[in-house]
Amino acid sequence: MTLELKNYPLPELRARFAEAGLPRYRADQVFAWVYARGVEDLREMTDLPGPLRSELFRKWSLQSLVLERHQRSRDGTVKGRLRTVDGALIESVLIPEGGRVTLCISTQVGCPLACSFCATGAMGFTRNLKAAEIIDQVCRMRAHLESGQALTNVVFMGMGEPLLNLPAVVRAIRILQEPRGLALGARKITVSTAGVVPKIATLLDQVPVNLAVSLHATTDALRDELVPLNRRFPLRQLLGALRVLPHFSRRHPVFFEYTLIHGRNDALEDAERMVRLLRGIPAKINLIPMNPHARSGERPPPPDRVEQFADGLMRRGLVATVRRARGDDIDAACGQLAGAA
Repeated sequence: MTLELKNYPLPELRARFAEAGLPRYRADQVFAWVYARGVEDLREMTDLPGPLRSELFRKWSLQSLVLERHQRSRDGTVKGRLRTVDGALIESVLIPEGGRVTLCISTQVGCPLACSFCATGAMGFTRNLKAAEIIDQVCRMRAHLESGQALTNVVFMGMGEPLLNLPAVVRAIRILQEPRGLALGARKITVSTAGVVPKIATLLDQVPVNLAVSLHATTDALRDELVPLNRRFPLRQLLGALRVLPHFSRRHPVFFEYTLIHGRNDALEDAERMVRLLRGIPAKINLIPMNPHARSGERPPPPDRVEQFADGLMRRGLVATVRRARGDDIDAACGQLAGAA
């Protein structure tokens, strides 16, 4: 049985090589070839002896995903549908903006949370992704960077709830942050959660990353409907936990994602409640006009209503930005491309 190389952060890869009687620097060489140089055929790693390359090729697997389909938007966004070895479909999105290129990656096949406005939630849940499958999204999608582009940021905001697959997510983050490989800094990686309260501190204690919280409502009644996980971890519990965690400051805030849905959560009264709810939490708000899709009857608010909501937050002292729609011509909502025929 072959071992999946991308399951292993560098210290663990060194240990695996040591078990096979190989010096640690051989693991360093292979790791750098794969992540820093983007070479994924062990037989092409020319500073390894030929017999060792052949042996590693027999024992180690480097690719766990096939990029089955991709779409490039008129704004440069690239969305990929990737197939796992067992035939499951997931998706990743490259988002260029100015001098930054962000990759949004998935952590599960489908999602168990069933948020009412999300195309992925409508797909149901199949299984967690392995660390190798999370990391291989980065390796497959960076092949579609344009000349002069470099991957600068990774966000765990694709299919699935990252904190329900925490061990694999932590392993993947350690691989992303390793200086001998992709070398992404702590502030270049963001993990999004719908609010799995007991796992938030665990994540932040194990790896330094940005935290994004999917808020989407300012009352438990509406959030119970939009984000059913709220019935288990209601707003008081979620925000109370964030308020006392020592990981946040004005320079390192919690990013709150708030999907604006016309007639549901986009009134100025919602903005006023949000200000009260988030008092005492260093926070920045990302307002996201809903991405409409065929599996939901909900729609985004008109642009002027979105601006009024953002202004209402900022006049009351919160930092708020409106996330510009990207890739709206290429099945942009999470879950749309993976679920497409």
